[in-house]
Amino acid sequence: MPDRELIKILYVEDEPDIAQVAKLALETVGGFTIEICENGQIALDKGPAFQPDLVLMDVMMPEMDGPTALQEMQKMPEFKDVPVIFMTAKVQPVEIAEYKALGAVDVIPKPFDPMTLAEQVRQVWKGC
Repeated sequence: MPDRELIKILYVEDEPDIAQVAKLALETVGGFTIEICENGQIALDKGPAFQPDLVLMDVMMPEMDGPTALQEMQKMPEFKDVPVIFMTAKVQPVEIAEYKALGAVDVIPKPFDPMTLAEQVRQVWKGC
């Protein structure tokens, strides 16, 4: 379990409707502070100033997808100890294994339940 509290989540999602539902769920139900980025490149640009405790990231996005963004984050000192969870509909065992091999700590399947999303994130956080 990390030695700090989970407060700030950088949420990287290109679908505005999904992003708003997740933001509402994570803020209202979870009590987290959320910063939304529309793709991986924006997350790399905005993330360091936000100083997230965790990154929740879609896999398939325009401009820079989740796996590429994760690889770039791993090169940045600002993201050194920040766990990344992928959120995706691509959740076959081989796909999940690939995401974890890249460095993701876990995968949350889409579609997600807004009422349980915050608890799912907390459970992954406790296992980091």
